[in-house]
This record gives sequence, structure tokens and C-alpha cells, in this order.
Amino acid sequence: MKKFVAVAGNIGVGKSTLVSMLCRQLEWEPFYEPVADNPYLADFYQNMDAWSFHSQVFFLTRRLRSHHELTLHPASVIQDRSVYEDAEIFAQNLFLQGHIQPRDYDTYRELYEIAVQFLPPPDLVIYLRASVPTLLNRISHRGRDYERSIAPEYLQSLNDLYETWIENFVLCPVLTVPADDLDYVAHSGHLKLIVSKVEEKLTGNEEVVFEPEEVARAASD
Repeated sequence: MKKFVAVAGNIGVGKSTLVSMLCRQLEWEPFYEPVADNPYLADFYQNMDAWSFHSQVFFLTRRLRSHHELTLHPASVIQDRSVYEDAEIFAQNLFLQGHIQPRDYDTYRELYEIAVQFLPPPDLVIYLRASVPTLLNRISHRGRDYERSIAPEYLQSLNDLYETWIENFVLCPVLTVPADDLDYVAHSGHLKLIVSKVEEKLTGNEEVVFEPEEVARAASD
């Protein structure tokens, strides 16, 4: 039976890697963040106050289109980052930092909330939860020059928004993965554990959690 799963989480937490590894294990199709030539991006970096709203509307439009296309896809899919994160995390963070004015933010939120009503939600959101030290370590190891200047305070502000969002998210089941403790790249047992939890969650089991003892055992598998 076709499934639509979205992987959510902060910058550097390992979403794309997990999407790739899960798809190989489950023989599903991966869908990564759309690489789009945002016509506002250069202006955004020159003047965030003037162009944040325009840039976020562009990103939201592309993400809404991707979500719609995935709901129509004939095979089971796993998406790297959800449409919800665009609005609930990144646009909201720009608003809280003063880069989007209240009038524009209200317009953005109304557009997002109306559009989401017409989109079937995923069958499952996998939320990768990680502390700022873990995020900084993984960002450092993947060696992207443009990420080296990301401040710990910025990552923490996003983490705070992620926690608020996931606590109140009710559109579909959520599987929270303790990414500080699970290294699915280094330990194949950790990947197997995540796969088993995903499959169990998709059967409708609301009580699926990662117990510390099984995480420790999986590291030696």
C-alpha cells in the first residue's frame, strides 16, 4: 500500500542521508529538497528586511507544488523536509527576527493555512531531534563552506521553533528520532532500528518510542 513519509529536522541533522538510506532499505523513492533558482535569493541576502517575504512566498509555492505531486505519485515516497517547516520554522523565524513585517507575515500565514487545507497530509512525519552541539558537529563534517558561518544561537532558535511545532502538530502521526544518540551512518543497527520503528508506526501503533536500552544494543549490531 502506497505511503508518503516526510523527514523533518534542523539544518545539519541528517535528513537527506536518512531519506536515502531508508529508501534503499524499504525500496521506496526519495524526494529531496527542490533545487530551484529562487529569483529573490540574491536580493534577500543583500537586504533581508526588504526581500524575506518575497523569498519565502517563492519557497512556499515550490514546496506546495512538490507536496501535491507527491500525493499523486504512484509509489511510496520519502520527502526530505516538509511544507510545514517552511512556514512553521523558517518563515516564522524571519518574522521573529524582524525581517518580515506583521502585515506581510499575516498574509503569508493566511496563504499557507488555506493551501494546506487542500493538501492530504503525509502518512508519517519522522522528526530528527538533535542538540546544537550535534548539529554543529555534523555541519562541520559535511564541509559546506556556506554553512560554516551558521551561529549556534541561530540553530537554537530553529530548534525552539521545531519543538513548538512538533508538540502541536496533529495532521498525521509523528515518529521522533533521538538523533543525538542514533548514528545511522556509523551503525547499521541504528538504521535497522529506525526502519523497524517506521514500519511499526505506519501500522497505527501510537506508542512507538526509542528506548535507551534498545538504542545501546543496536549500536553493537
